Amino acid sequence: MYLVESKSGAIGCMVVALVFLGTWPALLAQLERRGRLPQHTYLDYSFTNFLTAVVIAFTLGQIGHASPNTPNFFTQLSQENWGCVLMAMAGGVFLGLGNLATQYAWPFVGLSVTEVITSSLAVVLGTSMNYFLDDKMNRAEILFPGVGCFLIAVCLGSAVHSSNDADNAAKLQQLSDKHTDGAREVVVDAPDTHQDKDRLKDMEHGSSEEGKAATGSAQHLIELEHNRAIKVFGKSIWIGLSITFFAGACYALFSPAFNLATNDQWHVMRGGVPHLVVYTAFFYFSLSFFVVVSVINIILLYRPILKLPRSSIASYLKDGDGRGLAFLAGLLCGLGNGLQFVGGQAAGYAAADCVQALPLVSTFWGVVLFGEYWRSSPRTYALLVSMLLMFIVAVTVLIASSGHRRTSYSH
Repeated sequence: MYLVESKSGAIGCMVVALVFLGTWPALLAQLERRGRLPQHTYLDYSFTNFLTAVVIAFTLGQIGHASPNTPNFFTQLSQENWGCVLMAMAGGVFLGLGNLATQYAWPFVGLSVTEVITSSLAVVLGTSMNYFLDDKMNRAEILFPGVGCFLIAVCLGSAVHSSNDADNAAKLQQLSDKHTDGAREVVVDAPDTHQDKDRLKDMEHGSSEEGKAATGSAQHLIELEHNRAIKVFGKSIWIGLSITFFAGACYALFSPAFNLATNDQWHVMRGGVPHLVVYTAFFYFSLSFFVVVSVINIILLYRPILKLPRSSIASYLKDGDGRGLAFLAGLLCGLGNGLQFVGGQAAGYAAADCVQALPLVSTFWGVVLFGEYWRSSPRTYALLVSMLLMFIVAVTVLIASSGHRRTSYSH
């Protein structure tokens, strides 16, 4: 079994995990913006996410010579460790629900702000729990100021969303006023009303003779709404924020549950039974993730929410458009979670929560790929920059609080 025992190795795992965990949401968001049903996307994503955990368990979990204190993956499958197995599976349920909720929050709140709020809540709540579960191995005088910075980032994230929503409403109102004025001109001055009506219709859908609508413009927003799977125009911003905060609460619980599964701080297993190694815990964690979210998404195929169209298993199997991206997203998420847990076992799960800086990566993709915040107001830009700077400070402080766990897998 391969174990990371050095602090530098643990930090390396966290950095790679950060990139992977910040990229997979952008892939799923891209598919939703192209019109693919989120139920179809999530079923594909959850499959490769689980497959990644299986491959990791069968390879890294079996490498090298096992010992009584550090049994390999296959050995632990037959041991009496169900107390910690259930903890790991609970963590998988929390993560699955969190990821599922964020998929429905992105259209309302935007990729960047959704990731900032959920990740910050995960740190504020989850890191505090991990600090005490890890017997205070991280430096509290550094760790908790970092947690405070994440809390500020949550507030700034909510302000960015509110400001950007107001900017979009102003753009759409301005376009609506122009359409009204144009209609008057058509009636009074122009004999060819059909041509002008066609021109106005093109404007409404973000197209014109000049080409594609400019990124961030009102026409671009209308074009996006026309194409995307989840329609958001006319819906309250509190729908998106409520979903986002629910996802953040779920994220706050999955890491402490995994910590309990691998270190058994609550002593749920009888004496002499080795602790779950990280690969075994990750396998059960991913198994429960896969089962729960698959059942929920199959139900949502037939009973969709947010006025999405009904689908079926047969329709899902036939929908191959974008399946490759969804598979890739599941692979990246599975690798990112695995590296986060390997690093957390070595350096402390409180410090490993630095991977919640994934919004730095997601915001990059949101701005570059999706044009989020293009042509926004100076106030929105100022809040966005402040939010990201606070995030950078928070992550730096959290990494600086890293400790070093003495390897121990038995009671």
